[in-house]
Amino acid sequence: MTGRQRERWHRRTGAAVAAAGIVAGVGLGAGGCAGGDAAAGDSRGGDAVVVLHRAADRLVEAGSSKARTSMEMAAGGTRVTIRGAGVYDYRERMGRLRVLLPQDPAGAMEHRPITELLAPGALFMKNRGAGVPPDKWVRVDTRTLSDGNLVTGGATDPFAAAEVLRGTRSATYVGRTEVAGTGVRHYRGTADLGDAAQRASGSNKGALAAAAKGFATAEVPFDAYLDDEGRIRKVRHRFSFVGGQQKSPVAVASTTLLYDFGASVRVRLPDDDDIYAGKIAEN
Repeated sequence: MTGRQRERWHRRTGAAVAAAGIVAGVGLGAGGCAGGDAAAGDSRGGDAVVVLHRAADRLVEAGSSKARTSMEMAAGGTRVTIRGAGVYDYRERMGRLRVLLPQDPAGAMEHRPITELLAPGALFMKNRGAGVPPDKWVRVDTRTLSDGNLVTGGATDPFAAAEVLRGTRSATYVGRTEVAGTGVRHYRGTADLGDAAQRASGSNKGALAAAAKGFATAEVPFDAYLDDEGRIRKVRHRFSFVGGQQKSPVAVASTTLLYDFGASVRVRLPDDDDIYAGKIAEN
Protein backbone atom coordinates (compact mmCIF):
# COMPACT_ATOMS: atom_id res chain seq x y z
CA MET A 1 0.00 0.00 0.00
CA THR A 2 1.56 3.28 -1.10
CA GLY A 3 1.57 6.60 0.70
CA ARG A 4 -0.38 8.09 -2.21
CA GLN A 5 -3.14 5.53 -1.71
CA ARG A 6 -3.35 6.29 1.99
CA GLU A 7 -3.64 9.99 1.25
CA ARG A 8 -6.41 9.28 -1.24
CA TRP A 9 -8.44 7.41 1.38
CA HIS A 10 -8.15 10.27 3.84
CA ARG A 11 -8.93 13.00 1.32
CA ARG A 12 -12.10 11.35 0.03
CA THR A 13 -14.84 11.01 2.61
CA GLY A 14 -17.66 9.91 0.34
CA ALA A 15 -20.04 12.42 1.96
CA ALA A 16 -23.58 11.14 1.47
CA VAL A 17 -22.52 7.64 0.45
CA ALA A 18 -22.42 6.01 3.88
CA ALA A 19 -26.10 6.47 4.57
CA ALA A 20 -27.05 4.83 1.28
CA GLY A 21 -25.23 1.50 1.46
CA ILE A 22 -26.18 -1.66 -0.34
CA VAL A 23 -28.62 -2.67 2.38
CA ALA A 24 -30.84 0.30 1.55
CA GLY A 25 -30.51 -0.61 -2.09
CA VAL A 26 -32.28 -3.95 -1.58
CA GLY A 27 -35.21 -2.35 0.22
CA LEU A 28 -34.61 -3.04 3.92
CA GLY A 29 -33.78 0.61 4.76
CA ALA A 30 -31.05 -0.09 7.32
CA GLY A 31 -29.41 2.99 7.62
CA GLY A 32 -10.73 -17.45 29.44
CA CYS A 33 -7.64 -19.04 30.86
CA ALA A 34 -4.74 -20.29 28.76
CA GLY A 35 -4.98 -23.68 27.14
CA GLY A 36 -4.07 -25.58 24.00
CA ASP A 37 -5.16 -24.12 20.68
CA ALA A 38 -6.65 -25.79 17.63
CA ALA A 39 -3.30 -26.02 15.86
CA ALA A 40 -1.98 -28.21 18.65
CA GLY A 41 -4.26 -31.05 17.56
CA ASP A 42 -6.38 -31.25 20.71
CA SER A 43 -9.42 -33.35 19.69
CA ARG A 44 -11.52 -31.39 22.21
CA GLY A 45 -10.71 -28.10 20.49
CA GLY A 46 -8.48 -26.63 23.21
CA ASP A 47 -9.68 -23.67 25.28
CA ALA A 48 -12.42 -22.35 23.01
CA VAL A 49 -12.15 -18.66 23.97
CA VAL A 50 -8.36 -18.61 23.55
CA VAL A 51 -8.54 -20.40 20.19
CA LEU A 52 -11.11 -17.96 18.84
CA HIS A 53 -9.20 -14.91 20.07
CA ARG A 54 -6.26 -16.12 17.94
CA ALA A 55 -8.22 -16.97 14.79
CA ALA A 56 -7.59 -13.61 13.06
CA ASP A 57 -3.84 -13.93 13.71
CA ARG A 58 -3.86 -17.33 12.00
CA LEU A 59 -5.31 -15.71 8.88
CA VAL A 60 -2.54 -13.10 8.88
CA GLU A 61 -0.02 -15.93 9.05
CA ALA A 62 -1.75 -17.62 6.10
CA GLY A 63 -1.40 -14.40 4.09
CA SER A 64 -4.42 -14.57 1.81
CA SER A 65 -7.37 -16.66 0.65
CA LYS A 66 -10.38 -16.79 -1.59
CA ALA A 67 -13.70 -15.97 0.05
CA ARG A 68 -17.41 -16.49 -0.45
CA THR A 69 -19.95 -14.45 1.47
CA SER A 70 -23.66 -14.66 2.12
CA MET A 71 -25.79 -12.09 3.93
CA GLU A 72 -29.38 -12.92 4.82
CA MET A 73 -31.63 -10.11 6.09
CA ALA A 74 -35.15 -10.32 7.45
CA ALA A 75 -37.47 -7.45 8.36
CA GLY A 76 -41.22 -6.89 8.17
CA GLY A 77 -41.86 -10.28 6.64
CA THR A 78 -39.30 -9.71 3.86
CA ARG A 79 -36.20 -11.87 3.55
CA VAL A 80 -33.37 -11.26 1.07
CA THR A 81 -29.96 -12.84 0.48
CA ILE A 82 -26.91 -11.07 -0.94
CA ARG A 83 -24.00 -13.21 -2.15
CA GLY A 84 -20.39 -12.36 -2.89
CA ALA A 85 -17.13 -13.99 -3.97
CA GLY A 86 -13.54 -12.84 -4.28
CA VAL A 87 -10.09 -12.73 -2.68
CA TYR A 88 -8.55 -11.11 0.39
CA ASP A 89 -5.03 -10.24 1.58
CA TYR A 90 -4.94 -10.41 5.39
CA ARG A 91 -1.54 -8.74 5.70
CA GLU A 92 -2.36 -5.70 3.57
CA ARG A 93 -6.04 -5.69 4.73
CA MET A 94 -7.16 -5.43 1.11
CA GLY A 95 -9.57 -7.48 -0.95
CA ARG A 96 -11.92 -7.62 -3.90
CA LEU A 97 -15.46 -9.01 -3.97
CA ARG A 98 -18.12 -9.38 -6.66
CA VAL A 99 -21.47 -8.91 -4.92
CA LEU A 100 -24.78 -10.11 -6.36
CA LEU A 101 -27.97 -8.39 -5.20
CA PRO A 102 -31.28 -10.29 -5.09
CA GLN A 103 -34.04 -9.79 -7.61
CA ASP A 104 -36.46 -6.95 -6.87
CA PRO A 105 -39.44 -8.34 -4.89
CA ALA A 106 -41.99 -6.67 -7.18
CA GLY A 107 -40.60 -7.59 -10.57
CA ALA A 108 -38.09 -9.27 -12.80
CA MET A 109 -35.58 -6.42 -12.77
CA GLU A 110 -32.07 -7.79 -12.42
CA HIS A 111 -29.30 -5.90 -10.61
CA ARG A 112 -25.85 -5.66 -12.12
CA PRO A 113 -23.12 -7.24 -9.96
CA ILE A 114 -21.35 -4.74 -7.72
CA THR A 115 -17.57 -4.79 -7.57
CA GLU A 116 -16.25 -3.98 -4.11
CA LEU A 117 -12.68 -3.13 -3.16
CA LEU A 118 -11.93 -3.48 0.55
CA ALA A 119 -9.13 -1.42 2.08
CA PRO A 120 -8.17 -0.18 5.57
CA GLY A 121 -10.86 2.32 6.55
CA ALA A 122 -12.48 2.36 3.11
CA LEU A 123 -14.92 0.55 0.85
CA PHE A 124 -15.02 1.26 -2.89
CA MET A 125 -18.04 0.17 -4.94
CA LYS A 126 -18.59 0.10 -8.70
CA ASN A 127 -22.00 -0.37 -10.33
CA ARG A 128 -23.53 1.02 -7.16
CA GLY A 129 -26.41 2.41 -9.26
CA ALA A 130 -28.89 5.02 -7.98
CA GLY A 131 -27.54 7.80 -10.19
CA VAL A 132 -23.85 6.91 -10.07
CA PRO A 133 -22.22 6.95 -13.55
CA PRO A 134 -21.27 3.39 -14.64
CA ASP A 135 -17.59 4.29 -14.98
CA LYS A 136 -17.32 5.79 -11.48
CA TRP A 137 -16.54 4.32 -8.08
CA VAL A 138 -18.30 5.20 -4.84
CA ARG A 139 -16.10 5.51 -1.77
CA VAL A 140 -17.27 4.96 1.80
CA ASP A 141 -15.28 5.79 4.92
CA THR A 142 -16.10 2.62 6.88
CA ARG A 143 -15.15 4.23 10.19
CA THR A 144 -18.17 6.54 9.87
CA LEU A 145 -20.68 3.71 9.42
CA SER A 146 -22.87 2.82 12.39
CA ASP A 147 -22.44 -0.87 11.57
CA GLY A 148 -18.67 -0.67 10.95
CA ASN A 149 -19.25 -2.07 7.43
CA LEU A 150 -20.27 -5.42 8.87
CA VAL A 151 -23.58 -5.01 7.01
CA THR A 152 -23.61 -1.89 4.77
CA GLY A 153 -21.55 -3.37 1.91
CA GLY A 154 -23.81 -6.40 1.62
CA ALA A 155 -20.82 -8.55 2.58
CA THR A 156 -18.79 -8.57 5.78
CA ASP A 157 -15.11 -7.74 5.27
CA PRO A 158 -13.41 -11.17 5.82
CA PHE A 159 -10.80 -9.81 8.21
CA ALA A 160 -13.36 -7.77 10.14
CA ALA A 161 -15.43 -10.97 10.44
CA ALA A 162 -12.39 -12.68 11.94
CA GLU A 163 -11.63 -9.80 14.30
CA VAL A 164 -15.16 -9.93 15.72
CA LEU A 165 -14.02 -13.22 17.26
CA ARG A 166 -11.37 -11.32 19.26
CA GLY A 167 -14.31 -10.18 21.36
CA THR A 168 -15.39 -13.73 22.25
CA ARG A 169 -16.61 -13.80 25.84
CA SER A 170 -18.02 -17.31 25.97
CA ALA A 171 -17.73 -20.27 23.65
CA THR A 172 -18.07 -24.02 23.56
CA TYR A 173 -16.45 -26.65 21.38
CA VAL A 174 -19.25 -28.45 19.55
CA GLY A 175 -17.19 -31.14 17.81
CA ARG A 176 -15.49 -32.08 14.58
CA THR A 177 -17.16 -31.79 11.19
CA GLU A 178 -16.26 -30.84 7.59
CA VAL A 179 -16.49 -27.64 5.57
CA ALA A 180 -16.06 -28.08 1.81
CA GLY A 181 -14.24 -31.35 2.36
CA THR A 182 -11.84 -29.99 5.00
CA GLY A 183 -11.88 -31.33 8.56
CA VAL A 184 -12.70 -28.54 11.02
CA ARG A 185 -13.53 -27.87 14.65
CA HIS A 186 -16.92 -26.29 15.27
CA TYR A 187 -17.21 -23.63 17.97
CA ARG A 188 -20.35 -21.81 19.08
CA GLY A 189 -20.32 -18.71 21.23
CA THR A 190 -20.99 -15.02 21.73
CA ALA A 191 -18.68 -12.09 21.03
CA ASP A 192 -18.90 -8.54 22.30
CA LEU A 193 -18.20 -5.87 19.67
CA GLY A 194 -16.82 -3.46 22.25
CA ASP A 195 -14.27 -6.04 23.41
CA ALA A 196 -13.47 -6.89 19.79
CA ALA A 197 -12.80 -3.20 19.04
CA GLN A 198 -10.32 -2.95 21.89
CA ARG A 199 -8.38 -6.00 20.65
CA ALA A 200 -8.72 -5.30 16.91
CA SER A 201 -5.91 -4.13 14.68
CA GLY A 202 -5.61 -0.83 12.82
CA SER A 203 -8.71 0.68 11.25
CA ASN A 204 -10.94 -2.13 12.49
CA LYS A 205 -10.74 -0.62 15.98
CA GLY A 206 -12.85 2.37 14.97
CA ALA A 207 -15.16 0.37 12.73
CA LEU A 208 -15.98 -2.24 15.38
CA ALA A 209 -16.35 0.45 18.05
CA ALA A 210 -18.94 2.16 15.83
CA ALA A 211 -20.74 -1.15 15.35
CA ALA A 212 -20.81 -1.72 19.11
CA LYS A 213 -22.78 1.53 19.47
CA GLY A 214 -24.81 1.29 16.27
CA PHE A 215 -26.26 -2.20 16.51
CA ALA A 216 -29.31 -3.02 18.61
CA THR A 217 -26.96 -5.03 20.82
CA ALA A 218 -23.18 -5.32 21.00
CA GLU A 219 -23.49 -9.07 21.61
CA VAL A 220 -22.97 -11.17 18.48
CA PRO A 221 -23.82 -14.89 18.52
CA PHE A 222 -21.66 -16.90 16.12
CA ASP A 223 -20.68 -20.31 14.83
CA ALA A 224 -17.04 -20.64 13.78
CA TYR A 225 -15.34 -23.53 11.99
CA LEU A 226 -11.54 -23.66 12.27
CA ASP A 227 -9.16 -26.06 10.56
CA ASP A 228 -6.32 -27.86 12.32
CA GLU A 229 -4.05 -24.83 11.85
CA GLY A 230 -6.54 -22.58 13.63
CA ARG A 231 -7.60 -20.77 10.43
CA ILE A 232 -11.22 -19.83 9.91
CA ARG A 233 -12.84 -21.89 7.19
CA LYS A 234 -16.34 -20.66 7.90
CA VAL A 235 -17.89 -18.19 10.32
CA ARG A 236 -21.52 -17.20 10.71
CA HIS A 237 -22.45 -14.08 12.71
CA ARG A 238 -25.95 -12.99 13.70
CA PHE A 239 -26.33 -9.21 13.93
CA SER A 240 -29.36 -7.15 14.97
CA PHE A 241 -29.91 -3.45 14.35
CA VAL A 242 -32.60 -0.80 14.05
CA GLY A 243 -32.29 1.78 11.32
CA GLY A 244 -33.83 3.51 8.35
CA GLN A 245 -37.59 3.08 8.13
CA GLN A 246 -37.63 -0.09 10.22
CA LYS A 247 -39.25 0.21 13.64
CA SER A 248 -38.34 -3.32 14.70
CA PRO A 249 -34.81 -4.80 14.65
CA VAL A 250 -33.49 -6.13 11.36
CA ALA A 251 -32.03 -9.62 11.75
CA VAL A 252 -28.88 -10.22 9.72
CA ALA A 253 -27.03 -13.51 9.35
CA SER A 254 -23.62 -13.02 7.72
CA THR A 255 -21.67 -16.09 6.59
CA THR A 256 -18.05 -15.99 5.38
CA LEU A 257 -16.40 -19.03 3.79
CA LEU A 258 -12.60 -18.98 3.37
CA TYR A 259 -10.57 -21.37 1.21
CA ASP A 260 -7.55 -21.69 -1.11
CA PHE A 261 -5.15 -20.04 1.33
CA GLY A 262 -2.18 -18.37 -0.32
CA ALA A 263 -4.22 -17.34 -3.38
CA SER A 264 -2.91 -14.45 -5.45
CA VAL A 265 -4.53 -11.11 -4.57
CA ARG A 266 -4.17 -8.01 -6.75
CA VAL A 267 -6.17 -4.93 -5.81
CA ARG A 268 -5.74 -1.63 -7.62
CA LEU A 269 -7.56 1.23 -5.93
CA PRO A 270 -9.36 3.83 -8.09
CA ASP A 271 -7.66 7.09 -9.02
CA ASP A 272 -9.14 10.29 -7.62
CA ASP A 273 -10.72 11.16 -10.97
CA ASP A 274 -12.55 7.83 -11.01
CA ILE A 275 -14.32 8.41 -7.68
CA TYR A 276 -17.86 9.81 -7.77
CA ALA A 277 -18.23 12.91 -5.59
CA GLY A 278 -21.94 13.61 -6.12
CA LYS A 279 -25.01 12.74 -4.11
CA ILE A 280 -26.35 9.22 -4.24
CA ALA A 281 -30.10 8.76 -4.61
CA GLU A 282 -31.97 6.29 -2.43
CA ASN A 283 -33.45 3.33 -4.30
